[in-house]
Amino acid sequence: MLAELLVWYLVFLFSTTCHEFAHAYAALKGGDTTAYEGGQVSLDPTPHIRRSPFGMVVVPIVSLLTWHFIIGWGASPYNPHWASRHPRRYAWMSLAGPSANIVLATLAFVLMVVLVKSDVLLLAGGATRLDTLVLPPGDTMNTPVGALARVLSVMFSLNVLLAVFNLLPVPPLDGAAVVEGFWPKGPGGWITKARELPMFGILGLVIAMYLVPKIVFPILDALVTLMYLL
Repeated sequence: MLAELLVWYLVFLFSTTCHEFAHAYAALKGGDTTAYEGGQVSLDPTPHIRRSPFGMVVVPIVSLLTWHFIIGWGASPYNPHWASRHPRRYAWMSLAGPSANIVLATLAFVLMVVLVKSDVLLLAGGATRLDTLVLPPGDTMNTPVGALARVLSVMFSLNVLLAVFNLLPVPPLDGAAVVEGFWPKGPGGWITKARELPMFGILGLVIAMYLVPKIVFPILDALVTLMYLL
């Protein structure tokens, strides 16, 4: 159990670091140096943990120990005046974080398919959600191959979850910022006003937590079915 929790936490830490790095790097390329000056343009988790110790360390570990499920967050700072002057750049910066999760999920998916086709790993029958997706021959998890199987499975599932969650167009998630930046005169204007009220942020998180399982699980089901077909 301890090894399982450690895998989930380390994959979460790596994935969230990549997510926040992508935000910070995209902002820097777009002309905002705020995150760069704070050290967030880095794949070293240290500056990200320093900025969000509760979201990156405390809450994830507590949620794993109590619920056996991980909850957490990171935060990459940006200049709101830059965002208002350059809404499209702000939108691309917001999109960069979930895109990093999509890249990680895709890499894990491709590696799992290659290793299954090479008979190094076995596709776990019926495990289509946030559960074991691939196993070593003989279902032995306490081996290097078993550890690799678990890391890839968690990397795939968790990053699909993170991408979908963050792309939902409700404040305070990245998807809302994407709409806010690309359509500042339409839906984005409403989101800008909603973001200023804390109650809308809480409501957005409640809506997201309700919707995510209804979206993520069918996506995982479809991707696992695709693994069988490839």
